[in-house]
Amino acid sequence: MTTEFDLGALLAERGAERYELHAKHLNPQLPRMLHTIGFDKVYERAEGAHFFDADGNDYLDMLAGFGVMGLGRHHPVVRKALHDVLDLDLADLTRFDCQPLPGLLAERLLAHSPHLDRVFFGNSGTEAVETALKFARYATGKPRVLYCDHAFHGLTTGSLSVNGERGFRDGFAPLLPDTAVPLGDLDALARELAKGDVAALIVEPIQGKGVHEAPPGYLRAAQELLHRHKALLIADEVQTGLGRTGDFYAYQHEDGVEPDLVCVAKALSGGYVPVGATLGKEWIFKKVYSSMDRVLVHSASFGSNAQAMACGLAVLSVMENEQIVAGVRRTGELLKSRLTALVDTYELLADVRGRGLMIGIEFGKPSSLKLRSRWAMLQAARKGLFAQMVVVPLLQKHRILTQVSGDHLEVIKLIPPLVVDEADVDRFVDAFTAVMDDAHSGGGLMWDFGKTLIKQAVANR
Repeated sequence: MTTEFDLGALLAERGAERYELHAKHLNPQLPRMLHTIGFDKVYERAEGAHFFDADGNDYLDMLAGFGVMGLGRHHPVVRKALHDVLDLDLADLTRFDCQPLPGLLAERLLAHSPHLDRVFFGNSGTEAVETALKFARYATGKPRVLYCDHAFHGLTTGSLSVNGERGFRDGFAPLLPDTAVPLGDLDALARELAKGDVAALIVEPIQGKGVHEAPPGYLRAAQELLHRHKALLIADEVQTGLGRTGDFYAYQHEDGVEPDLVCVAKALSGGYVPVGATLGKEWIFKKVYSSMDRVLVHSASFGSNAQAMACGLAVLSVMENEQIVAGVRRTGELLKSRLTALVDTYELLADVRGRGLMIGIEFGKPSSLKLRSRWAMLQAARKGLFAQMVVVPLLQKHRILTQVSGDHLEVIKLIPPLVVDEADVDRFVDAFTAVMDDAHSGGGLMWDFGKTLIKQAVANR
């Protein structure tokens, strides 16, 4: 008996029900939120850094699926690799053999990762972090992991234990033993290390929430402190890795930094098949996998699957052959410089920061009386509403997808596909300038929408 399944026909028949299906069967708050802020669009297809709706209108993607779409959507090289691996009919995931693709991807990834020796492949960024936490605790024999205030490392229980955002943690205690330290505060780190029970410090070289970079020299000094106390440095490069900041890893911007464990994911997938990787030093892996009895002491059912490995290999090939990192450096500098030039023009624009194509745009209290009163009204209702007021017209009027950098933050984070070009930079800056002009006019649709957000915020209290 032949089973027939036509995915295209199914989508043609039921695709228009997308929001109703989600509201009925999945997270009910997501469609509600999208309807409220006017983000309930219907995108028909995507290519590179652009979406297209049914009328053929294009939307510029400055979010990249929270960094997953490093090479944009449907890069032809990654797409072909996925077709190829499916057509090969490999004997994948037998669990009792050694397929070539995981070893080949590990070899290629380690070539970009000096001082690291081995790789564990999982399925996501939070799995990569979970692996690093387990390996660090086992290798050091110590229970406690330090993390930085406002950090984000994932939402599974171990990763949540080192999450610096209280809103994510509330209601899920008890978690693993952990302690937060301020990013850049070496004295606080030293005090915790002196207690003798710290296995590691996990840190984002540039924090995703708010786009805050570790101060110059901090990572190297922290590494020296940690090693002095026989603790490890874990670099979370899930979002910053694979070229995002203008180097292959963000920690490479600082000389002498050699993390003991590094977590990557997101862009390694090519936007197709979820994958996470934890890279580490030889002695750590040998301690965890110390005998044949411990061969499966840490594993993942779908880890190292052929489709994910093929996508990862294709991504690295594209990055090398198309010189993606150098392009990010150029385009990122152009985007940041043009936005920075606007800070003195607009009183509501407080700061532009970041590296490469990971840029934070922060808004702050204006000086003029009329704007100050409106700002105070928004802040009283809920911090972060002004940033949301900027995000909405960027989409509605200019067809540019962005989002705020975190809850209760007046920061928009730009993490576009690494393949955006100068024309995309021009389009974004022109649109952002128009939105800022509207905001500083003191009237118009933007402030009317602000009233809607205030009502919604008050109703949710």
